[in-house]
Amino acid sequence: MSASPRPDPATPQPPQALTAGLRRLLRPLVRLMVARGITYPYLADLLKGLFVEVADADFRIDGKPPTDSRVSLLSGVHRKDVSRLRALDPSRTLPAPVPLTAQVFARWVGDAAWRNRRGQPLPLPRLASDGGERSFEALVAGISTDIRPRVLLDEWLDRGLVVLDDQDRVCLQPQALVPSADEHEKLHYFIHQLHDHAAAATHNLLGGEPHFDRCVHADGLTAADVAVLRDLARAQGMQALLVLNDEVQRLQAAHRPDDPDQPPAQERFTLGVYFFSETVDATADGAPR
Repeated sequence: MSASPRPDPATPQPPQALTAGLRRLLRPLVRLMVARGITYPYLADLLKGLFVEVADADFRIDGKPPTDSRVSLLSGVHRKDVSRLRALDPSRTLPAPVPLTAQVFARWVGDAAWRNRRGQPLPLPRLASDGGERSFEALVAGISTDIRPRVLLDEWLDRGLVVLDDQDRVCLQPQALVPSADEHEKLHYFIHQLHDHAAAATHNLLGGEPHFDRCVHADGLTAADVAVLRDLARAQGMQALLVLNDEVQRLQAAHRPDDPDQPPAQERFTLGVYFFSETVDATADGAPR
């Protein structure tokens, strides 16, 4: 476990490069908040509690909880507010559970038992009475019994992720590889992916064993150039994700929960792939908006 980050006492004011960078980083998030009705007073109240939480949890000395005065010094929040907010003892924010849709999808495309010889997801008989352990009902039930397979199937049919063929088999559609347009699911991945990338980059900036974080970027391109690169990134990026998902399924299948000598499976990871492009105004400063 890495040591807690320490504030730099020799830097009474944050570096201008950092504050300018934070403004740039926050701009798309502020755009989202304004679009979703989150006002500045609401955000300020949220940030006040978050500053207290982070100063309390992440900047301890020798593992001991800091005093209200130290939390106030680190966060800039008034000591009376610190005391009030710490007394509320809010539950720590944990990674949201992976949606059932994503779990079923990952098994269908990643587990060899659910794919054909070419590595493609098998068409699955809709009912267990027809397909037994290799049916859509069995696939869903193997992940969760809280949701009836028919409910998930109807949702996927409505969204065009699957179709039923003339043999009453559930067939995964190619567009199922594209993230859902459903707002709740999109929000889940928005939070998960941005949090983990920001956490990795912050860890690397503050020091410690670095997380892998690389990108390719360029300017001076035409719209046609970007279209070529977008298609290449989509194809190669998806291939990398599928390869990694295959390995995840293999490793998890090898776990033996009843083996007392097996170490606890308490780790998680994220590998993300994204592509962004925009038209840069030649008359402006060229900074991304």
